[in-house]
Amino acid sequence: MKTANALELPSKPKIGMISLGCAKNLVDAEIMLGSVLQHGMEIASRPEDADVLVINTCAFIDSAKEESIEAILEAHQQRRLNTRADQKLIVSGCMSQRFAKELRREIPEVDAFIGLDQVSELGKIVEKILGKRPTLNPPSHKATDGQAAQCPTPKTDNWTLEIGRSELRVDSKNGDLGFANTRPTYIPDYDTPRFRLTPAHFAYLKIAEGCNHPCSFCVIPQMRGKHRSRPPQSVLEEIRGLVSEGVREINLISQDTTYYGMDLWQVKAGPRQPVDSTHGPTLAALLREIQKIEGEFWVRLLYTHPAHWSDELIETIAGCDKVARYIDIPLQHIDESVLRRMRRETSRAHIENLIHKLRAGIPGVTLRTTFIVGFPGETDGEFACLLDFIQQSQFERLGIFKYSQEEGSRAAKMPGQIPARIKNARFRDAMSVQQQIAQDIARERVGIELKLLVDQPHFARSEGDAPDVDARVVLSKAAPVGEFIWRRITGTRGYDLLA
Repeated sequence: MKTANALELPSKPKIGMISLGCAKNLVDAEIMLGSVLQHGMEIASRPEDADVLVINTCAFIDSAKEESIEAILEAHQQRRLNTRADQKLIVSGCMSQRFAKELRREIPEVDAFIGLDQVSELGKIVEKILGKRPTLNPPSHKATDGQAAQCPTPKTDNWTLEIGRSELRVDSKNGDLGFANTRPTYIPDYDTPRFRLTPAHFAYLKIAEGCNHPCSFCVIPQMRGKHRSRPPQSVLEEIRGLVSEGVREINLISQDTTYYGMDLWQVKAGPRQPVDSTHGPTLAALLREIQKIEGEFWVRLLYTHPAHWSDELIETIAGCDKVARYIDIPLQHIDESVLRRMRRETSRAHIENLIHKLRAGIPGVTLRTTFIVGFPGETDGEFACLLDFIQQSQFERLGIFKYSQEEGSRAAKMPGQIPARIKNARFRDAMSVQQQIAQDIARERVGIELKLLVDQPHFARSEGDAPDVDARVVLSKAAPVGEFIWRRITGTRGYDLLA
């Protein structure tokens, strides 16, 4: 017998997920899918098979927003072409968080927009959508003469309020989803249900959420809120669980990994406070505890801000063999004037000193960084300064972004916006310099024996290669997926190594 408040749902609704953007967004997608599994639903491997399709969006730069909009419109078009007029379409992620009101007005085809604080509640939200208004999308008219079936465009402005104000935090005064106007506060725990979307042998683990930095080109703090760290025991419990499942690589991620724990100190840490484990939790202290976990695995540090590195952290990494000798440290620029306009809280001298310390203190370390070209007011001389620094520093891994004028950021209002043709030219020049550097570094590895993690029978990665963004090692002899192997490097192919 059903309880009085049970919802009439189709048996085992199928939920599909299209996740765009960074690894942090991917973790949110995994949590959303964990929520729907917890509510007795199934996960669809193909979008067309889903009763509810979720587009998890990115809004970091213009190209990411365009990709998100295209994905939403394509999903709506496909449900018409596939005569799936009953399929519901949900938009989540940074774009939904930041532009919910505008999106609801401009894309009424979407059945619901959910914010970043609702990722663990997707199962409940789907139940409300499917059970509360089962006839929201009327059946399509039958196709005739080879024409695609058509259906009326669903309108969401009125029915959204009926889903439930407590679950979706609806503001009754203006009829909008309230989370669109608030800073998120959610952060996952070790026992938060997740359905991992990565291969079985590696995972992303979010150790903190949000950001406190005032970078003038960025709106992430406006979307994801202030920095908030997970308690160390929560992180350690999740790592133990992943290792017990056979995970061999754990990528620690957050907006600012090196700030981890400082918001948990009893005495509030200032924005330029030196990192010190005697004051409370820190990344260095967390890594020392991770080192004690039994099992063969490595952890990788992604998204470390240069302002919060410490001698203690460098010494800890050098002393922990379970921490990959790989540092992802976005620097964004090197010219002093540009760094000030970017509000990066670091000077050229600080950056150069830090790079020296990292390489001297962690033998064999691989440094990955990113730079922005075409920032407002960037002169030919400032760009030349960046090129010289790239040549001088010989980064093993480097990415270049063309500046994107983000609405709501300080930099968007700055004079001296750079034309696209100049940004494109500077991008090509910087990548040309780095391509030669990367190929020279790759050739230096020929003859060296490396420990590799096998991603596919003939493809693996070294300690110096993060998934999805870095080079690979092409194996001449197949190896078991998900295992560590040792192979001697025999040659190079572009950015990749041969073994």
